[in-house]
Amino acid sequence: MDMRKQVGRNVQNFGLASGLTQEQLAEKSGHSQQYISGLERGTRNLTVVSLFELAQALKVAPVDLIAPESDNFDEVVIEASKSGLLCGATGGDMR
Repeated sequence: MDMRKQVGRNVQNFGLASGLTQEQLAEKSGHSQQYISGLERGTRNLTVVSLFELAQALKVAPVDLIAPESDNFDEVVIEASKSGLLCGATGGDMR
């Protein structure tokens, strides 16, 4: 899989799991909504600094955003849920 698409899916999945809209994630990370949208579509290249800023906004480790989504998404969401970091959104929530 293309790394940009993989990161985009992870950003989108963690954003949905956190209950954040693209606009909210943009505000928390210091990026525009258009940038977040491009990332989620896999059309933007991510810098290391942006990776770190997004991870902080999503309350995950930077490596969680670049890992294959099936590797650790469920574990991270479960742990974040236990610690009260997630707002309770489900994968079916729309932005």
